[in-house]
Amino acid sequence: MKMLTMQLSYQDPFKPVDNSQMIAQMSSMATTDGINRLNTAIGGLNSVMTSSQALQASSLVGQQVLVPSDTGYLQEGGAINGVIAVGDHASNLKVTIKNESGQVVREIGMAGEHKGNVDFAWDGKDKDGKALPAGKYQVTVSGTVNNKVETFPALTYAKVDSVTLGNANNPTLVNLKGLGPIRLTDILQISGNSSGTPTTPPESNNGSSRTL
Repeated sequence: MKMLTMQLSYQDPFKPVDNSQMIAQMSSMATTDGINRLNTAIGGLNSVMTSSQALQASSLVGQQVLVPSDTGYLQEGGAINGVIAVGDHASNLKVTIKNESGQVVREIGMAGEHKGNVDFAWDGKDKDGKALPAGKYQVTVSGTVNNKVETFPALTYAKVDSVTLGNANNPTLVNLKGLGPIRLTDILQISGNSSGTPTTPPESNNGSSRTL
């Protein structure tokens, strides 16, 4: 009605606008108004989502989160916890820990049958029980499937040091201790343990748990 009144107020009474032309103009104005309203609504939604994401991300500071990386950061006197993605089944898993120089510092066998996601926790010590220095360590896993040796992905937990909030053009980043930033959306799981000390993982799918 407002658009119709506006259109009539600008119309020359001696040269009235053709009805079809008026309808086309009103339709164009309505479409433009609708697009503007939609853009405003989307902008408001983005603002709400950004605020919600910021609140969610800030609550992660100090927590341990599971990330898609086979490299974990060992804090002094701490441990590296993680998950082995086995799949349907595998037996005789072998977990190999390497330091930043690529040197094998620990090798642990996990006998028996395993399936699904198998939890592990390395206590940060070598085979002689000596505590190793803080730093990055890579976890690789191999096992037997149908009498063939295969490798399996290892995912590790990391401590969240801080959060860098994103915007419409940049994603929110979670800064991991000793490892650097990753996208908030890359986090796979949040752990209740924030101390980084050795823990006994929950039972795995084969009914047992392992502390390495």
